[in-house]
Amino acid sequence: MTATGAATAEGSFELGWWTRRRSVALDGALALASAAECAVQGIGFAERTGLPVWLVVISGAMAGLVLIVRRRWPLAVILVSVAVLPANMGGMLALVGLYTLATTEAPRRIIAALACMEGGGVVIVSYLLLDQDPALREQALPAWFQPLVSVLFGVAAVLPPVLLGMYVRARRRLVETLRDRAHGLERELSLLADRAEERAEWAREEERRRIAREMHDVVAHRVSLMVVHAAALQAVAAKDPDKAARNATLIGDMGRQALTELRTMLGVLRAGEPAVRPDASARLAEIAGSAKARQQEAEEQGPSLTELAVLVDQSRAAGMTVDLAVEGEPRGYAEQVESTAYRVVQEALTNVHKHAAGAAAQVRLAHREGEVAVLVQNEAPRGGGGASLPSGGNGLVGMRERVAALGGGFVSGPTDAGGFRVSAVIPDRAVADGAAAEGAVPDKAVPEQRSAHG
Repeated sequence: MTATGAATAEGSFELGWWTRRRSVALDGALALASAAECAVQGIGFAERTGLPVWLVVISGAMAGLVLIVRRRWPLAVILVSVAVLPANMGGMLALVGLYTLATTEAPRRIIAALACMEGGGVVIVSYLLLDQDPALREQALPAWFQPLVSVLFGVAAVLPPVLLGMYVRARRRLVETLRDRAHGLERELSLLADRAEERAEWAREEERRRIAREMHDVVAHRVSLMVVHAAALQAVAAKDPDKAARNATLIGDMGRQALTELRTMLGVLRAGEPAVRPDASARLAEIAGSAKARQQEAEEQGPSLTELAVLVDQSRAAGMTVDLAVEGEPRGYAEQVESTAYRVVQEALTNVHKHAAGAAAQVRLAHREGEVAVLVQNEAPRGGGGASLPSGGNGLVGMRERVAALGGGFVSGPTDAGGFRVSAVIPDRAVADGAAAEGAVPDKAVPEQRSAHG
């Protein structure tokens, strides 16, 4: 049997008030020793009093066997020891009984009262025995000798077991307190581990959403323009070779730009990848902060508002009529603010290419006090062909998440004239930094206005 198996078997034992086998063996041995002591002491008492020896011996042995119930009724053990004190018996009864009572949760006044009863009885019996001793009577001893010796005997019979029992009780309380604290700490650690797992899961979800937004922003716009130019190239290849060549050159340039942005994003994702896979605990500690760190790093390398004119020119080159207007004095914004504003305009123009081919669009950029606002609005789509571009329906969701993460406002929906409008207001540097420091989570509770644009 292993140590664990032995502990399990020992813990499952139950006999009366005993829960361990060694407790039964210990109490049985103490009871037999106490019975033998009382029987031997009873012989001397019978000789002094002239009582039948067998009667005193049997009575003393039965009194000594009361020690078997010391764990259940320690008070009864002490009372029996006090009762047999006149016969000068029950020394072990008193010693073990007082110790056991002191280790229990009995009130201290009861322990003190029984200890005084036992000690007083020992003092009286000791004094009488000393007074009747012929050897001491023949010696010229001072008057205080017998009382002093009797008191010392009484104190020696009571004080050590009581003090030892109180020490054991205090130690047990301390151990129970430490055990309770350990269990409490274990529960707290379990709760912290659960919370860390929840935060890690949230961080993984945020990382997935961030990667999805980046992939959508990088791929959708460039590829949409490439499809538009490819359709135009197919249409004019036979009629206007020079224009077809220009469209082919634009397609190549846009493909290279898309590849460059993809490589940049993948490089950011792989920058913090360790050479050796960390253990579970280290990984758990890293996950919570990795998503935010990577997002900030990616956004710091993202586009800025100074590239907005180039973005509009690319849409114009694809055949769209785009009007760009800037209000207010440009100033420095946080990197994530400029990147978010740029991505909103980029996605809005991409949606115009997808769902409103041939429609004119207006782009408005306003530099206001404490915020920057962008507005992209297109007219109703014109009839006719155009490249057929698929839509995943994630563009508006990604824009809303980006703006909400910085504490801004986002509105999208159709216009009265049949077109579509996308508007975003993004706080300036101070507000954006505060939102980032607080770890703002995108608000998913705001219902999104959906239309044909995705």
